[in-house]
Parts: sequence; C-alpha cells; structure tokens
Amino acid sequence: MKSKLTAVALAAVVAAGTAATAIPASAAPAKAEPTRCHTADLKAGFAMGDDAKPEMEQTKKQTQAYIWFTNQSKRTCTLSGFAGVDMIGAQKTDGTWSLARSSKKPEKMILKQGDTVDFSINLLPVAKSTPQKEKFVPAKFLVTPPNETEYFTLKWPFGGQILKQDGATRPATYLNPIGL
Repeated sequence: MKSKLTAVALAAVVAAGTAATAIPASAAPAKAEPTRCHTADLKAGFAMGDDAKPEMEQTKKQTQAYIWFTNQSKRTCTLSGFAGVDMIGAQKTDGTWSLARSSKKPEKMILKQGDTVDFSINLLPVAKSTPQKEKFVPAKFLVTPPNETEYFTLKWPFGGQILKQDGATRPATYLNPIGL
C-alpha cells in the first residue's frame, strides 16, 4: 500500500511539471570495492634496509629477502595471494627456478596511492665451497604480481648462493604471500 501511495504522489509531482526523485537509503548504490592492482599500477624492488637484507654470508640457517610493491597509480587497488617468483641463475648450470609457495594463508591488502606492501622469500644460503651442482647463484628475479602475467625483472643485489633444491618436494627456499 505504501509503495502505491508513493507512486501516486510521484506521478502528481511529475504531472505538475516538477520532477523529484526519492531513493530510499537502502536502495542507494554502495561504494564500489577497489579492484585488484595490475602490474602497470605498481613498482617493485628489493627491500634494502639493514633489517631487510638477507644474511647471505651465514650458511647455518634460513634467512629472508623482502620484495615490495608500491601502488603508483592514482586509484586504490588490492593485492591478495602470492606473487610469482622465478630466479634466474648466474651459472650456466643454474637455469631458472620457480619458487614454491609456503602454506601460509594470504590476506587481501588494500593499497591507496603511494602505499607499499611486501612479501618475504625464505632462502637457505650455502658456502662458496659447496659443489657447483648443489648451489644456485641468483642473478635476476622475475616477479609477477598476484593474478597478473606481466612481471618485473629485479637484479639480485645481495650476492651469495642458495642450496639448489629446485626439484625438492619441500624446499627450504620458498615464498610467502603478499603482506606476510
């Protein structure tokens, strides 16, 4: 009954030559959620602060390197999941190593213009004396944002070598989701 009266009242206003629109608050459009970040929206690099550099000279335990993404677009966007990371080796025998993912659960990260988020890569460094076939010497990292196909090429700035486990079921070198 109420909607019938509203329609009659609106018809009377329109007939009088004045248009009026009444939209109940519940029918107002909701603010759109930000869409995902695309490669073109982002910049990427290795975190270079003293607390962010991996300890590549030690060979007794895992260490971490951090890669960041900064939203350089004029819009707010989201990142969620795992980046794709392929390491390209410096030795002829290294080839390309696509890093495995951790079992950690990703969270949606909202990046306003200028915001930065990072993710970590766990690495297992080895001694220089390790036989060549057992070590991987990183030269470049191809880093693809989640759900994208275009990547950034980052030069590995830290030196050292990593225990080669590119065929392992549970390698000690792997990556974590964005924001973790």
